[in-house]
Amino acid sequence: MFSVNRIDSPRPQGDALTLPAPFLRWFGERGWQPRAHQLELLARAEAGESTLLIAPTGAGKTLAGFLPSLVDLTRRGKIPPGSAFTGIHTLYLSPLKALAVDIERNLMKPVGEMGLPVRVENRTGDTPQAKRQRQKLNPPDILLTTPEQLALLLANGEAERFFRDLRYVVFDELHSLVTSKRGHLLSLGLARLRRLAPDLQTIGLSATVADPMDLQRWLAPQAADTVAHAGLVTVKGGARPEISILRTDEHVPWAGHSARYAIADVYAAIKEHGTTLLFVNTRSQAELLFQELWTINDDNLPIALHHGSLDVAQRRKVEAAMSENRLRAVVATSTLDLGIDWGDVDLVVHVGAPKGASRLAQRIGRANHRMDEPSKAILVPANRFEVMECQAALDANYIGAQDTPPVGKGALDVLAQHVLGMACAAPFDPISLYEEITSASPYASLPWETFERVIDFVATGGYALKTYERYARIRKTKEGLFRVSNPLVAQQYRLNVGTIVESPMLNVRMVKRNQRGSLGRGGMSLGKVEEYFLEMLSQGDTFLFSGKVLRFEGIRESECLVSQAFSFDPKVPSYAGGKFPLSTYLAEQVRKMLADPARRASLPGQVRDWLSLQKDVSMLPREDELLIETFPRGSRHYMVIYAFEGRLAHQTLGMLLTRRLDRAGLKPLGFVATDYSLAVWALDDLGATFQLRRKALADLFDEDMLGDDLEAWLNESFLLKRTFRNCAVIAGLIDQRHPGKEKTGRQVTVSADLIYDVLRAHEPDHLLLEATRNDAATGLLDIGRLGDMLKRIKGHITHRRLDRISPLAVPVMLEIGKEAVQGEAQDFLLSEAADDLINEAMGAEPL
Repeated sequence: MFSVNRIDSPRPQGDALTLPAPFLRWFGERGWQPRAHQLELLARAEAGESTLLIAPTGAGKTLAGFLPSLVDLTRRGKIPPGSAFTGIHTLYLSPLKALAVDIERNLMKPVGEMGLPVRVENRTGDTPQAKRQRQKLNPPDILLTTPEQLALLLANGEAERFFRDLRYVVFDELHSLVTSKRGHLLSLGLARLRRLAPDLQTIGLSATVADPMDLQRWLAPQAADTVAHAGLVTVKGGARPEISILRTDEHVPWAGHSARYAIADVYAAIKEHGTTLLFVNTRSQAELLFQELWTINDDNLPIALHHGSLDVAQRRKVEAAMSENRLRAVVATSTLDLGIDWGDVDLVVHVGAPKGASRLAQRIGRANHRMDEPSKAILVPANRFEVMECQAALDANYIGAQDTPPVGKGALDVLAQHVLGMACAAPFDPISLYEEITSASPYASLPWETFERVIDFVATGGYALKTYERYARIRKTKEGLFRVSNPLVAQQYRLNVGTIVESPMLNVRMVKRNQRGSLGRGGMSLGKVEEYFLEMLSQGDTFLFSGKVLRFEGIRESECLVSQAFSFDPKVPSYAGGKFPLSTYLAEQVRKMLADPARRASLPGQVRDWLSLQKDVSMLPREDELLIETFPRGSRHYMVIYAFEGRLAHQTLGMLLTRRLDRAGLKPLGFVATDYSLAVWALDDLGATFQLRRKALADLFDEDMLGDDLEAWLNESFLLKRTFRNCAVIAGLIDQRHPGKEKTGRQVTVSADLIYDVLRAHEPDHLLLEATRNDAATGLLDIGRLGDMLKRIKGHITHRRLDRISPLAVPVMLEIGKEAVQGEAQDFLLSEAADDLINEAMGAEPL
């Protein structure tokens, strides 16, 4: 963590002698001196400036962030016993509980070695209640915590006393904090901190930033007539990472996400290095990779697993073993990709494509956590399209390209939660609170009228719900202030604070219709499916699950009701979920790679041969066009669309296209989406229709599909209902937890469904319905990205009518009707199917 220059390196800009004596002695005894950017940040802090520091991993960002606090606390000295209450001096906010714990461990070492009069403690959801209560009465000098704990502290009546002496707020891994609803809640918390401690300064730390000014504005208080921003310190240089894409003699699969073909190569890499971190994108992939490695672990190497679903004690055990260098490898998800200081990690292996250039840079930085030594990483693509994505991410890393998302506009459900939290702390004046809230960057443009609607929602639940006493959570006093209705409201708020709502699995139950046509109850349970997949369906859609083609009948409470479908063409095949969305930047780079022979030359031979076959049979899409191929296969006709816009946008596009095709009488049977392409199949010859009517394709992909077609689909699907539930939980309309007990997912769903139906019928412009539509547009639907694509391809659609499948279509065709089968059988079946399809593409007879 404390990255410094050697004493014989060029002297940094600034005067290191301004540091207090314990610091000079500590540096000198080790032959070190502070880096230039660490001293610059200290100088800016002492001049009263808030600052964003952007520096590569291993550059000593954490020391830079804490140096102003440690120096100031050292000059202040230890507070004598019996002195007046002193609140915390520095608040450190981390996106991960594990990171806060790790920072405490690393910070206490130099604090102890220098003998500094500084007390450091962490406070997370894992901190015992007794310790949290003691911290309120006797606060540490530096408190390391998370956004959710800050919200709890601010909703307390003692918040003003606790934070009145606050001097610095340090945000670690700022880019990952600010771009979600957690970041929106945190920005509102920062606005309240500024009111409690007007002279506080902010310090933002980040290694990967696409738009620094976005974060600089976030760190500074905004005003109605000006745009304020924090200062910026940027550290250039650092050793260039050594990144490679796995080169293997094994056959790279056409489709799938397991990368099982590379397990032996990955294990060999682990054996060749001291400690290896293996990153994957989902928890299920982590479990699968961990089991595969243990299966071939003939050398009995100590290999561990780390992800968010594991018990906290198990996670802490793995983290401690890592810090003590007792493990050879750890398989992890994003729980370990932010800032954790594993100084002795020799290698990072990323299994599966990273989905974003910034995410890859962040994860690679976990190896050789030292600025002057190169990080070493191996990318292991799971399929052939991922080879190109990995190459694009590798190229982006070498040129320093970033693709972190923008901060975005503040969510209304989060604002409602914050308003209630402020009422829990003390009665508030709405005008003063509005001025405070609009000083937060995501809410700087919030209209007063919208804020009034939020206040009314928290006070009454809205027009359609105001007759129910339970939704009156705040009341207006004679003095014009708003206070909580009763102490139970504050208790409920503290139990349910935060913006993370787990998406549950729904039980799939087979039902039959009775003689009256109503769905019966009971029936056989077939297993569980991710709710977000089911909420995309409309009644009558068919999908493949548990080896059966099922007809979707609807969702009742927390169960998905299905009936037997007498069809071999599931309209919406099941697909793997929970993946990161493919970033716009990497999607664009893959399109450029396909269009540029020079860039394709760097790809492995298997992939180059595949793309050459595609060029012979059909064509490779140009960067600025949308390639659409149509071809017959068996008794079906297929259309494959190469949009490269990510699975979420493709899923939405597939839903809308099948509606339009059905309306045109072309009898679509179903579709399947991947990150790279979309396949639709029908009874009629789609290619012949497009050839006869040249304008048919342009009409099919017209931007107006995001109007009435989208509205009609949303009204038929369960997506808005499920998104509403999340918004209702965050806004505090529905509580998940009650004193001494927790609501089941079924209870939460029933409550949300009832309220949704009432609001749709009686108050369609309700605040939460607006928040729901905003979430649907930017979340599961990716409407903004789909709209950008439709604009980009206007006048640039190329149709190739083929007499057989093309090589480029093989991966998405393998997804059609695929049922998840664990083990080697799945790989064998996929390989066998791929061989048949590629033989078809070349005009050869299937083997």
